Amino acid sequence: MQFVRLGNTGITVHKNGFGALPIQRILSSEATQLLRKAYVNGFNFFDTARFYTDSEQKIGAALSDVRHRIIIASKTMATNPGDFWEQLTCSLDCLRTDYIDIYQFHNPGFCPRPGDGSGLYEAMTEAKNKRLIRHIGISSHKLPVAKEAVESRLYATLQFPFSYLATEQETELVNMCQAANVGFIAMKALSGGLITNSAAAYAFLAQYPGVLPIWGIQQDAELEEFITHAKHPPVLDDTIQGIIEQDRRLLSGGFCRGCGYCLPCPAEIDIPNCARMSLLLRRAPTSIYLNDEWQEKMSRIPDCTECDHCLDNCPYGLDTPQLLKDNCVDYQSFIKPGSDN
Repeated sequence: MQFVRLGNTGITVHKNGFGALPIQRILSSEATQLLRKAYVNGFNFFDTARFYTDSEQKIGAALSDVRHRIIIASKTMATNPGDFWEQLTCSLDCLRTDYIDIYQFHNPGFCPRPGDGSGLYEAMTEAKNKRLIRHIGISSHKLPVAKEAVESRLYATLQFPFSYLATEQETELVNMCQAANVGFIAMKALSGGLITNSAAAYAFLAQYPGVLPIWGIQQDAELEEFITHAKHPPVLDDTIQGIIEQDRRLLSGGFCRGCGYCLPCPAEIDIPNCARMSLLLRRAPTSIYLNDEWQEKMSRIPDCTECDHCLDNCPYGLDTPQLLKDNCVDYQSFIKPGSDN
């Protein structure tokens, strides 16, 4: 079983981190069963956020009795001290705990610092002094903000997208964290579901002993995959390397990672999925996406109001409106006139 030491926090956890964003989509009873199974099989790092609706509440209900044996990371999207304290209090209540191990600023548009006028870092420091949080972290999708956070030496951990589709700049960010003794928590290790071979993803990230991947888990079958990988770690051999290289050729570049910061959409378009439908159709059985439900969702794309909210809020700088249009055209080419689909 592999373990990861998170920078200078003194925290050592199982190489498999549980990304708890997806459990907001399932029933509480299902979430409890999933979280308990993960814990019994060695998972001891659980990442959530106040922004993830009832994710914190489900973790609290499932794992409060083993709180002293697990590490919990959560996040706040507060932009002022008042909201910070309100969100922290709510998170503690939902998680049924009196402290959070790693409390992170959740994808802020800037790197909070002492004296920057926002009062956010000062609030974090006060919460730490009151022992409501143990370590201050930051989560980001923006490379400049992430680099500034590491260079500032103000943060114990950085959470950032990292997978085998990473660019050289993103790999260098990992190396920066290691040099600065900052813990690196890798989100989007499956690139929002576009990486379909979890063994390849696991083997790639195993090369980085200081990187903790958090796998977004919603179903028992997904959990079983990572339990198996932990017991029998995949080896980065020629076969897996070939899978990685093939995916890099297909997926590298301007594709939607499915982070969801483009939402909400006034036209109720499911942007994170519709903007990458072409890739999803080619990486899963087409029947999953050619049913009536998805045809209805894709039919909303022409209703785009061109408000540019998705364009302005994409952390990857993608031309999301154009991606939606291109995916809409491609999707229609899969729909055969007169068919049941």
